Amino acid sequence: SQQGCDPFAQTQRSKLQHRRARINQQINKEMRMRAGAENLFRATSNHKVKETVALELSYVNSNLQLLKEELEELNSSVDVYQNDSESISVPMIPLGLKETKELDLLVPLKDLISEHYGEEGILFEKEIKEFMELRQAMRTPSRNEAGLELLMEYYNQLYFLDSRFFPPTKSLGVFFHWYDSLTGVPSHQRALAFEKGSVLFNIGALHTQIGARQDRASLPGLNQAIDAFQKAAGAFNYLKENFSNAPSLDMSAASLNMLVRLMVAQVQECVFEKTTLLHTQHDFLARLQLAQEAARVEDVYSLVHQTMTQAHVKDYVPFSWTTMVHVKSEHFKALSHYFAAIALCDCPATSDAELPEQEKAFIQFHVTMPEGPSLRVLLQDPEERRKLGKAHLKKAIMKHEEAMRIHGLCKILRKMDILQEVLSFAHKRSLSKYSEIDHEEDFFETGDAPDIHPKTHQKPEIKSPNFSQVKVTDLFHRLGPLSVFSAKNKWYPARRVHLMRGENGFGFTLRGDSPVLIAGVIPGGCAAEAGLKEGDYIISVNGKDCKWSKHAEVVQLLKSTGEEGVEISVITLQGSEGPKAVDKKTAAMSSGSGLQKSNKENSRKSLMNSKSASTLLVWSKKSKRSKKSTYSVPFTAVGDNEAMY
Repeated sequence: SQQGCDPFAQTQRSKLQHRRARINQQINKEMRMRAGAENLFRATSNHKVKETVALELSYVNSNLQLLKEELEELNSSVDVYQNDSESISVPMIPLGLKETKELDLLVPLKDLISEHYGEEGILFEKEIKEFMELRQAMRTPSRNEAGLELLMEYYNQLYFLDSRFFPPTKSLGVFFHWYDSLTGVPSHQRALAFEKGSVLFNIGALHTQIGARQDRASLPGLNQAIDAFQKAAGAFNYLKENFSNAPSLDMSAASLNMLVRLMVAQVQECVFEKTTLLHTQHDFLARLQLAQEAARVEDVYSLVHQTMTQAHVKDYVPFSWTTMVHVKSEHFKALSHYFAAIALCDCPATSDAELPEQEKAFIQFHVTMPEGPSLRVLLQDPEERRKLGKAHLKKAIMKHEEAMRIHGLCKILRKMDILQEVLSFAHKRSLSKYSEIDHEEDFFETGDAPDIHPKTHQKPEIKSPNFSQVKVTDLFHRLGPLSVFSAKNKWYPARRVHLMRGENGFGFTLRGDSPVLIAGVIPGGCAAEAGLKEGDYIISVNGKDCKWSKHAEVVQLLKSTGEEGVEISVITLQGSEGPKAVDKKTAAMSSGSGLQKSNKENSRKSLMNSKSASTLLVWSKKSKRSKKSTYSVPFTAVGDNEAMY
C-alpha cells in the first residue's frame, strides 16, 4: 500500500507543515469563537452583554489577523522549498498544501453497503480501511514523483467512491473538511466534489514545490522546473474549468486564474534562464534574443501583478507574493534594456555581409523606432550604437532602482537575501557598464530608449493532469460491475429461482458479460414458469457469485446441471421492467449521459468538450471491460453474443 511521508520526520519542511497545521487549528478555534460571539451579538437585546460581546469580537478578529500574518510569513518562507545549490537562482513562489481533517468512513459506508447493496457491511471493512489508509497517506505526500502518484491514485479512487456510494439524490452525511491553502480558514462540504477539488489543488501545489526546489543552474534542473510549473498551471486550470462553487477562496475562479498566470510567468522566467545558459556565444543576435526574452518575462509578470491587485484577489494574496511579482516585472524590464545595450556596445559594428540579417532582426526589436539616423547607419556607426546603448542603460538603471525600492517595502522579502543579492548584482553590472561607455566629453542629452518588443522562442504550455497514468483498481470491486451496481441504480431485492431444464433447454436467451442478462423469456418455457423475466441479471448460479462472470462461464455453470435443476439468483433494476425500458436505459448509458450526472462537479459545458468524459472511463481495466461488453450491444439486434438456452 502507498505510504505518505512520515509526518514526524523533523525536516525543515515538515516543521513548516507542522507550524502550518498548528496555525490552522488555532484559526479554526478563533473562527468558532467568532461565530458564537456573532450569534450572541445578534440574539441579545441586553446592552451590557452587547458591549462585552463587541469587545470579544474585536479581540478575536485581531487574533485572526495575527494568525493570518504568521501564516503568510510561513507561506512566504520560500527558501525552505528552494534547492541547496551554491549558485544563485532567483527564488520562485511555491504553494503550501491544503490541510485536511481525518475522516472516518467506516460506519457510513458499512450502512450504505447493507442498505443499498443488500450485502453485509462488515464483510467490506478491509476495503473501507484500505481506502481510509490511502486517504491518511495522501495528507503528507513526499515531494517527488511518488508523492504525485499517491495524490493521483487517491483522486482516481474517488471516482469509484463517487460511483459506488454517492447517489445523486441523497448525501452520505459525512463532511469533508479542508483548510484554505493561503489563509488557513476552514471550510467543509458534504459534496465529494470538494474533496476531489482539494486533492487536485494539492496536486498543483506539490508540482509548485517540486518546481521551486530544482537546481536551475543546470539544464536538466531547468527543464524539470519548466515541466513542474507547466503541470501546476495545468492542475489549477483543470480545477477552474471543471469545479465550481468551491466553499474556500483558494479554489475560487479568481484565485485559480491568478495561480495559473503565476505558474505561466515562472515557466517563462525559467525559459529566460535556459536561454542565458545555452547562449554561450555572445554575438549580436543572441543578445537581442536575450533582451526580447527578458521583455517577455516582464510582460507576463506585469499581467500577474495586475491579476493579484484585482478586487477579489487583492486582500487574499500574501503581500510578499504581490511584491515579489512586482519586483520581478521591474527587474526583467531592466534586464531587457541591459541586454539591448550590451548588444549595441559590446558587439562590433555590423559589416556589409551581416547587414541584411541584423537589420531584419533589429527592425522588429523595439516597440517603436529609436529616434535618430536610419537603422542601417545606426548599426554600422559605433558612435551611434554607443549613444543608443547609453540610453538603454539609463533606462535599465532606473528600473533596477525601482525594483530595489519595491523590494525594500516588504519586510518578509527584506529577509530574503537571495533576491536582494540578485537585484544588487544586476544593478551594479548596469552601473559599471554605464560608466565604462560614458565619455566625459559627451555633450548630447541621453535620449529616451524605446522599450523592447517581447518575444520568446518557447511558449509555456499548460499541461493538464494525465489521470490515466496512475492505474487504480476499484477497491469495492466485489460489489459487482459498476454498469449495474452503482449508487445511482436501484434494484429490487434478489430473487432465488429454482430452474429445471425442459426438452428445449431452459427457455431463455442470454446476452452480455458481467453481469449476464436474460434478454428474452420464451412463453410457456421453464424459465417463464420459474418466474424469470426479461431484463433480469443473473448474479449467482448454485451459490456461485456470477456478477463478474463472462457469458461462457455462466452458460457452462447452467449446462452442468443435472436432473435436480439449478438455483439461480437474479436482480431486476427498478424502472427497467420490460424490454422497452431496458432498451432506453442502455442507450442512455452508452452515450455517456449516466456519467455526466454522476459527475456533479462538472459544469454542463466541460464534459462535452473536455477529455474528462473519456478519461473517467479508462481509469481501470475493469470499467473498460464492462463498458465494452455491457453497453455496446444494441438491445434490439441479436448479436453473436446472444443465444438461446
